[in-house]
Amino acid sequence: MKFSLAPGPIVVLLLGAFLYVRAVGTLRGRGYHVPRWQQAAWWIGLSLEAVALLGPLDAYADQALSAHMAQHLLLGDIAAPFLVAGLRTPVLLFLLPRPALKTLARRHGLRRVFGVLSRPRVAFPLYVVALYGWHIGFAFEGALRNPVVHVLQHQTFLAVNLLLWWPVLEPQRRRMPGHLWKIGYIFAARMSSMFLGMGFVFSHGALYGDYYGSKPLRHGLSVLGDQQTAGGMMMSLDIIIIFLALCYFFFYAARQSAASERAETAERSAAPAVT
Repeated sequence: MKFSLAPGPIVVLLLGAFLYVRAVGTLRGRGYHVPRWQQAAWWIGLSLEAVALLGPLDAYADQALSAHMAQHLLLGDIAAPFLVAGLRTPVLLFLLPRPALKTLARRHGLRRVFGVLSRPRVAFPLYVVALYGWHIGFAFEGALRNPVVHVLQHQTFLAVNLLLWWPVLEPQRRRMPGHLWKIGYIFAARMSSMFLGMGFVFSHGALYGDYYGSKPLRHGLSVLGDQQTAGGMMMSLDIIIIFLALCYFFFYAARQSAASERAETAERSAAPAVT
């Protein structure tokens, strides 16, 4: 079993771990204990990033499309929501050192740009464009042949997934509102990914044959079988995320609605009668 020891990903992962531990420790010193579920979400997301970038999937990405696809799914689609959930306020406000925060606070243009990019009507098309753009033959194979382009591809997948989940999980708020529109938003995003997965499954020819050629045969996979496995993984993950989003946000919205009704009832009951 092969593992990668590329220094770049190791440094980034260690930096992410250090900054999070520092933020949690700072908040604890101020009397606020970050919920365990929130800390667990961050460490799950960071662990998935480590598996994707340093594990066997990275070593076999240039040998089998299914391994490469699994790496991308871990890197962006699965890890991103955990990372965003782990950043929920006030951790978000203490993640970077104070000098860095002051510098960002002065960059009003940068903050406005991020505010625009993280809006649902912008984040969703960015996600779709990045997803389909990077799977065009010359772009996908170019990333496999050029390490710099490959890093850019990975960073793009992670970035657009973080932007996609930002308005859904709303880490800038301590408590997440249970808006039902989020179900449709996630459904639309996952369906766009599912259509791409269907293209891999039902294609009669090898989409990236110029690069992979007969490489999957070395690992007991036919070229089309390897491609169909990659598409099947995409579709399966999309179905799972849609189901979980439907259950979670519907339940969360229903619970918030019930709590609001109880609060209104209690307020009316406590109000003095008007004669």
